Amino acid sequence: MEDMLQVGVITQTHGIRGEVKVFPTTDDAARFKKLKKVTLDNGKERRELEIASVKFFKNLVILKFKGIDNINDVEKYKKAPLYVTREDAVPLGENEYFIADLIGLKVISDEGEALGILDDVLQTGANDVYVVKCDNGEEILVPAIKDCVKNVDIEGKEITLHLLPGLR
Repeated sequence: MEDMLQVGVITQTHGIRGEVKVFPTTDDAARFKKLKKVTLDNGKERRELEIASVKFFKNLVILKFKGIDNINDVEKYKKAPLYVTREDAVPLGENEYFIADLIGLKVISDEGEALGILDDVLQTGANDVYVVKCDNGEEILVPAIKDCVKNVDIEGKEITLHLLPGLR
């Protein structure tokens, strides 16, 4: 289980006063209104930033950080991901999981057959789609719906799926 969860990626600067445009990687971009701080990790530097203001523009979030008042101070953070701690993450409902917790889980069929490892979760308009990487290198795409997802055991690191006809 990861301690930090990605909520967005800085795409570019906005104006000259140190604001940045952020592409949200969370289901609900409005969650930025409630955030007090984020952690920036660009590979070279890990830095906790306090959020001073939040605005929305099209599909982007415009953030202003306390203590950063110049475009030159944020220029170096382009393409840097922003993270929150699990404590600051949005509370999950029943049968909801963080994608970071699902990736890498062992996948078995409801008939007991080992299918492979959950490699990715595609977010479509209707429902998520689990990408299962089989041992032979093939991929199985399974819709994340009640008919297919029978059990998710985060602690046991295993997902049980029912493969509908035609999914293989």
